[in-house]
Amino acid sequence: MFIAVPTEQKRMQEIIDKVRNGQRLTLEDGVFLYESDDLLTIGQLANEANLRKNGNKVYFIENMSLYFTNVCEAHCAFCNFRKDEGEPGSYTLTGEQMIEYVEQHIHPGVREFHIVGGHNQHVPFQYYVDSLKALHKQYPDVTLKAYTAAEIDFFSRISGLTYKEVLQELMNAGLKSLTGGGAEILSDQYRKKMRVTKADVSQYLDVHRTAHNLGLKTHTTMLYGSIESKEDRVRHMIQIRELQDETNGFLVFIPLSMQPINPKAGIRRRNSAFEDLKTIAISRLMLDNFQHIKAYFINIGTQLTQVALTMGASDAHGTIVKERISHAAGALTPEGITREDLIWLIKGAGRVPVERDTFYNEVKVYE
Repeated sequence: MFIAVPTEQKRMQEIIDKVRNGQRLTLEDGVFLYESDDLLTIGQLANEANLRKNGNKVYFIENMSLYFTNVCEAHCAFCNFRKDEGEPGSYTLTGEQMIEYVEQHIHPGVREFHIVGGHNQHVPFQYYVDSLKALHKQYPDVTLKAYTAAEIDFFSRISGLTYKEVLQELMNAGLKSLTGGGAEILSDQYRKKMRVTKADVSQYLDVHRTAHNLGLKTHTTMLYGSIESKEDRVRHMIQIRELQDETNGFLVFIPLSMQPINPKAGIRRRNSAFEDLKTIAISRLMLDNFQHIKAYFINIGTQLTQVALTMGASDAHGTIVKERISHAAGALTPEGITREDLIWLIKGAGRVPVERDTFYNEVKVYE
């Protein structure tokens, strides 16, 4: 007796077989997964892929987010962090002022400063160099993970230096890694519609390529949940995957769930938990040449982060202390979290917490 197998079920089985046989997924595969409602199968497959790469280990770091300035020449449609020079709430800190802030908020064990900020055209490139120098001098044992690819492009424009020259100046000041921000969605059409006037797609990728060629390991993101299509998201992943094939310089991929501008916005203005988990799982399946996919609790919450650890994520981010950008845009999550809470969160998902440094070297395993 012949039993007809539904087309969708057959298509899903083809993807399952591909993943289990180590075959790379295509654009069409990724779009199919996004259009499927079978989250449990997608999540289980992503979990299998992650377990093959990382076993039961989930990584986190003792870090601290710093923001030297919120003054920015760009007017991205999704950003509520930026200010104009002189606008109420705008600020630009000197290195000494930032050290004073750090002294008030730092806690023992912090091993990384995560530094991003506005594209402040009212100060020279040297300001950004000196900012890192001051921190590196005061905290020589804390890794400086600083600036986005979009900021590097901005520094190049205001200084007249090449990407390579900008990065070398910053490395001489203490830079050890680039943050992943500024990617948004890697589509020039999307960037035009969302008024992303900073680095375009090719510039974003070229900054990371240049950094990798200089020996810097970097991070990369995708900001999803606005006007982009499912195909745009998968194309974004494929472009990042292709650069990773070329350089092997990315440490982790970080899907960032878009936050509404208004903190009081209802659930219909936010990504669903279903969409967040699916995006993390599909990221794990598409990015076969990435070691880690991060579940960013700042944007999706601590409990959903815990679930994501069983659907492809192998990194729970870090302590942060006080996050500002997503919270300026309406995030309802904690601004930071303690080491103890991160350990509890990871263990609660049946995983082994591993404290790491910026480069995923293991500092301590919490069996």
